[in-house]
This record gives sequence, C-alpha cells and structure tokens, in this order.
Amino acid sequence: MLLRIAMGLFGIGIISVIAIFAVTLITGNAPGVWLYLLAMLTPVGLLLGIFFALWSGRQARK
Repeated sequence: MLLRIAMGLFGIGIISVIAIFAVTLITGNAPGVWLYLLAMLTPVGLLLGIFFALWSGRQARK
C-alpha cells in the first residue's frame, strides 16, 4: 500500500515538472503556483519509496 502511494505521489510530481516546462515553452508565460506545489510531491514520493524499501527489507530478515 505504501509503495503504491509513493509511486503515485512521485508520478504526479514528475508529470507536474514536465507540465511546468511545457506550459513555459508553449505559452511563454509563467505556470501557475499550483503546478509548483504539485511538483513538490516528487521528493515526498521518493522519500516514501525509500522508507518502504528499508522497512520491507527489515521485515524480510525476521
């Protein structure tokens, strides 16, 4: 469950980073603040994924 959440947050973050560049290239205007806020989900998803990997590795040793 945690891995799926981490992948979802990371995916949303990466898509928003791509959208930031696309909006800038296509329109020439600065993208909205909401895209920047969504881009901040990328490191959150990455950290959750690392936490899941470490946590599941500890459980396998028992």
